[in-house]
Amino acid sequence: MAIESKTLSHKQCNRKMNTGNVRVNTFKYILAVVIYGTIGPILRYINLPPEIVVCSRGVIGSLSILLFMKVTGRKLDGQAIRANLVPLILSGIFLGLNWVFLFAAYVRISVAVASLLNYTAPIMVVIIAPFLYKEKISPFKALCIAVAFIGVVLTSGVVSAGIGRIDLVGITLPVLSAFAFVGIVICNKKLKSIDSYNKAVIQLAVSALTVLPYAIISNLGSGLSPDPRSLILTAMLGIIHTGTAYCLYFSALGVLSVQSIALFGYLEPVVSVIGSVFILHQNLDIYGWIGAVLIIAASAASELKK
Repeated sequence: MAIESKTLSHKQCNRKMNTGNVRVNTFKYILAVVIYGTIGPILRYINLPPEIVVCSRGVIGSLSILLFMKVTGRKLDGQAIRANLVPLILSGIFLGLNWVFLFAAYVRISVAVASLLNYTAPIMVVIIAPFLYKEKISPFKALCIAVAFIGVVLTSGVVSAGIGRIDLVGITLPVLSAFAFVGIVICNKKLKSIDSYNKAVIQLAVSALTVLPYAIISNLGSGLSPDPRSLILTAMLGIIHTGTAYCLYFSALGVLSVQSIALFGYLEPVVSVIGSVFILHQNLDIYGWIGAVLIIAASAASELKK
């Protein structure tokens, strides 16, 4: 009986430790997602072109993760990086494009609308899956696509304002950002046996290099004179919203279930919408709110029901 009691006690202790581990990593993942969701509102207070912010975020973010790896005893895996070099470079290019399109959209249209249109990416993945991976679209997935499309139409402002009064470039930019995110997903599926931190460092560095030529050419002779607030917020985007958030995100991925990751991931557009409405006072009309619910619900449902 004493041996059985000790065994049960040991199992209960392990169960408590595992539960605690899941809770800690759930908190870390949610914190990372919430941090991501505040990027849009913060960008409104940065007096710099989006491409400059993207370059800065990529450089500072990659350096922050390298510092984290150094402190925690991790090293860059040259062999794994070389083995995955092509998809790593391509995914880094798509990441740079994703940020440029999305950040430019944040400047032109409301953060809420830009974030929601950007979060059509999971639906786009569902649409292209049959062509790339020979996966069939189930009736439920088809319904999710239809619902998300209705949400996009409602959120874009076409119904409430009419097509002649909406910013067509503004609503196209986050859709292009979503397409770029699909490219990231496709490239990441090609990656084999590479640590998440190694992957993040290379992708962030490549994203900065991708945007750098455009940033230089488009701002030649413009005489940029960023104010202290813009510099501080740009540094914060690199250190906290990229380096720190990525480390929190990746450290939690290996512990949480796929369902939890998919479900909590949709806190990001929710936080963006809340920030847009309550911090920037960019109110959605009734059609926008309905569209927001439809996009988030359809995208989440399509990921959760595999």
